[in-house]
Amino acid sequence: MRNFIILCIVVSFLGCSKKIFNEKWLTEEAPEEFTARFETTQGNFDIYAKRSWSPKGVDRLYQLLKNDYYQDIAIFRVVPNFVAQFGIHNDSLINAKWGKSGIDDEPVLKKNDSMTISFARGGVKSRSNQIFINLKANNRLDALDYGGVKGFPVVAKVTAGMENVLKFYNGYGDKLGYRQDSITKYGNDFIKRKYPKVDFIKTAYLLK
Repeated sequence: MRNFIILCIVVSFLGCSKKIFNEKWLTEEAPEEFTARFETTQGNFDIYAKRSWSPKGVDRLYQLLKNDYYQDIAIFRVVPNFVAQFGIHNDSLINAKWGKSGIDDEPVLKKNDSMTISFARGGVKSRSNQIFINLKANNRLDALDYGGVKGFPVVAKVTAGMENVLKFYNGYGDKLGYRQDSITKYGNDFIKRKYPKVDFIKTAYLLK
């Protein structure tokens, strides 16, 4: 009986694993256009994405949204008059699966204007699960050569709730940007204990 119970637990765990990440999700192609809503601790904001702006990037954003990635996600890096960045998952397993699945680099076809959204990256093929919202026109990011890659391709733009985006707490500036290893290791508990004023994405989902 004991062995049977252990077997049931293992089967149950494996079943849950399939729900939190599936390699097949990474092959899903986004529609030419789509909209989505992000519910946050400061209120909602809506986005519009267009695949022709960055096909690989928009596909990844669609994959993340369709598969409920952005749940209880800290907006850990808010630099005044620059960007609001988020995407590190509280579950280290989920974060690792998506984070290690970088997408191919692409040219910048749309400017990093105010309220546009791009993937964060640290080098070649490193766009994965972190995105940022431009809080002003950051056009220098269009051609910035960093980590062997040029520019940050825009994948979407905020179309409603801009006033809520501008409310995200920015008092910590870049402090948490330099502590991504700790966020990745200890999750939201670390953030809530050490940086209690950080805002969060409660949930995000595609709109019909």
